[in-house]
Amino acid sequence: MRTSPLTIGLALTAILATGCAQEEPGTNGGSAASEPPVAQPTASPSVTASIFMLPAEGVGAVTYDETAVPEGATSDVQVRVQDGQTHVQFTGTSLEADREFGAHVHTRPCGERPEDAGPHYQNEPDPAATEDEPSSDPAYANPENEVWLDFTTDEGGSAQSTATVDWEFRDGEARSLVLHEQHTMTGHGEAGTAGDRLACVTVEF
Repeated sequence: MRTSPLTIGLALTAILATGCAQEEPGTNGGSAASEPPVAQPTASPSVTASIFMLPAEGVGAVTYDETAVPEGATSDVQVRVQDGQTHVQFTGTSLEADREFGAHVHTRPCGERPEDAGPHYQNEPDPAATEDEPSSDPAYANPENEVWLDFTTDEGGSAQSTATVDWEFRDGEARSLVLHEQHTMTGHGEAGTAGDRLACVTVEF
C-alpha cells in the first residue's frame, strides 16, 4: 500500500510528541538534568597601589617622616564592599623595620601638610567634634565606628593589616589613609589618637 505524505507527517508528529513527553523534567524516564545552582558573585576589591614620595613631589602617597616611611616605600590599599560590610586591607613595604604604626581612614586627600587629610572618617559622626577638636570620645572614636589598621612592621619593614566594619563609606567623604607614629589609644579624652602623622595615602574609598 502506498503511504501518503500526510500519513507520514502524522506519524512523525506522534513520535515527536511521545519523545517530548518522556523527556519532561521530573519524570522517571526524563533525561534532562536539573539546572545547577547559580553562584553568588564575589565583589572585586578596588586597589590603590602607591609609592611614597616627598610632599613637593606628589600627593598620591606622601611621607612626612623619612625615617619611619622612607621615600620609595610602597603602599597597597584594597577596599571591598559586600553584603553591607566594608573590608579594608593595607600592605606596606620598605617602612622602618620593627616598629609600631597607627593607621586610620581620614576624610580628605593627602596634601603637603600632615593636617591636610582632615579628621578620622566616622560612620556615625561625633556631634561634639569640631575642626579644632576632633573626636576623642570612645563612644565614637573606636574601631567599630572608624577604620583602624594599626600594624607592626617585620625586620624587613613590611606589614599587612585588615579591618572589617558593618557599614559602607558615604560617597566622597573618606579620601585617605594616614599612618601615625604609634598604635591607637582608646581611653577617654585620647580615644582615636596615635601621635604624629608620618605619611598619607590618597584613596577613593
